[in-house]
Amino acid sequence: MPSDATHGARDRTLRVALCQCNLPVGDLDGNVNRIRVLIGRAVEQGADLTLFPELSVTGYPPEDLLLNPRFADAAAAGVRELARTVTDTVVIVGLPALREDLHNAAAVLADHAIVATYRKHFLPNYAVFDEQRYFASGDDALVIDLAGVRVGVTICEDLWYPGGPGQWAAIDGGAELIVNLSGSPYHRGKGLERERMLAQRAADYCCFIAFCNAVGGQDELVFDGHSLVIDPTGEVVARGAQFEEDLLVVDVDMVGASRRRLHDPRWRQSLDARHGRVRSVSVSRASRPRLTLAPRSASVSLLEPDAEVYRALTLGTADYFRKNGFQHAVLGLSGGIDSALALTVAADALGADAVTAVSMPSRYTADMNREDASTLAATLGVELMELPIGDLATAYDGALAGPFAGTEPNVAEVNLHARIRGNLLIALSNKFGWLVLTTGNKSEMSVGYATLYGDMAGGFAILKDVLKTWVYRLARWRNRDTEVIPIRIIDKPPTAELREHQLDTDSLPPYDTLDAILEAYVEDDRSPEDIEQLGVDSALVGRVVTMVDRAEYKRRQAPPGVRISTRAFGRDRRLPITNRYRSR
Repeated sequence: MPSDATHGARDRTLRVALCQCNLPVGDLDGNVNRIRVLIGRAVEQGADLTLFPELSVTGYPPEDLLLNPRFADAAAAGVRELARTVTDTVVIVGLPALREDLHNAAAVLADHAIVATYRKHFLPNYAVFDEQRYFASGDDALVIDLAGVRVGVTICEDLWYPGGPGQWAAIDGGAELIVNLSGSPYHRGKGLERERMLAQRAADYCCFIAFCNAVGGQDELVFDGHSLVIDPTGEVVARGAQFEEDLLVVDVDMVGASRRRLHDPRWRQSLDARHGRVRSVSVSRASRPRLTLAPRSASVSLLEPDAEVYRALTLGTADYFRKNGFQHAVLGLSGGIDSALALTVAADALGADAVTAVSMPSRYTADMNREDASTLAATLGVELMELPIGDLATAYDGALAGPFAGTEPNVAEVNLHARIRGNLLIALSNKFGWLVLTTGNKSEMSVGYATLYGDMAGGFAILKDVLKTWVYRLARWRNRDTEVIPIRIIDKPPTAELREHQLDTDSLPPYDTLDAILEAYVEDDRSPEDIEQLGVDSALVGRVVTMVDRAEYKRRQAPPGVRISTRAFGRDRRLPITNRYRSR
């Protein structure tokens, strides 16, 4: 990549392309090809530096695929193949790199070669992350001298701490731009949290930060994109789209970093903290005239909270289907709020033609609920199949009459209806290759208000991490422009309709109260005593906590679902099933 006089010796502007892309885990050949295409698009737009997300070659997170040596070898071979085609831009891609031990790494590609490799320093081992299971930590910083512009390389967690390789690159290595390859998953409010953190780092280091995040669904996780370029004052220069792929191309004028360092006395004081653990590599800039770049507005608004949660649910659902080869979804539609929202999300994510709803009325099903289910399906354009279960319930009752003789009816009889419905949905799945979507919410799963092998039977749980109060909130948000979900569904009292005149409040406290307890206990890990200080009755807190603790065996058998909270069941909140400890 020969030097170009057209840039001029004093040209301190670097054109950076952030390739915010959706790369499936394990699709090594497909990901390398996709990266190659995006590099071509970046070169067409005159990018001097082209960035990809963390572990972009393998997809993130690869989990125990990393324990297979052939997997890392194949990823490295893919990067070597990719490097041979790189010209006219400097490319940084993520991969697992083996050097004595396995590292979460970033490879710098230029002039048909891998010119340097950076190894992630801070390895997250909390919440949904377990990188210390797989990777060793790097011990230095990397700075690229790109025709006189110094660029520090970091990976995701490296910038979530005030010190470390980002600081080393800026202070010891003189980096004016810190790039960050990231696989940062979504939860409610995460985007704003990231912006604030990165703004603080940019201001502290007196440099620009280019944050390139992954986008897409991966099992329970959703990556929201929302890549960023932030200037040395902490202001957002450019913001990538949320929940969709984007190629963000930004001209970064390094004079801003130099000016900030002259004016900020903290910079001079920070020079005393230098430790010298910085590697440096020099690369040249492509020879071409500077293109005129259309201005990218930083004022692109962040989605409102309800909208971003809904987008996370649709993206997570769509990618679970697409990446696993499913073409069609089926779910039970009762006429209640949970199945109504689940169906609406599925139709929005997959398209109405790819979803079948099944109404399975029993003698306990109100006419109003059948009407509401029919209205919703018609509004969405979804096929509605009706399979009454009355005769099947009678047959089950007859088959069990002998063993149940002389006993009082209890949950065994009540749950038969849920299990019959589950059997019918699974039969349709087996027959037609459809994936069954369950419709239960996080409030129900928390306290075990769900039937194993009944309404829990399925392959993906859209609302698994959505509290009941958020179910109502999202339904109202979806209706903001036009009524999609019949208002009667939103307004009527929730019921499982497994027995005569049943309401959820027969077994559970009001959902506003229940969800407040669950947020405190499940998501915030607060003790029952702390929760009582919120003004909640002590006996009620104890009852809910006991229900949560006893339902772990059910949750362990639930299908995966989209994570939207800071503490989700499954990858996130992991407790033993056999457990004698009680919180009170």
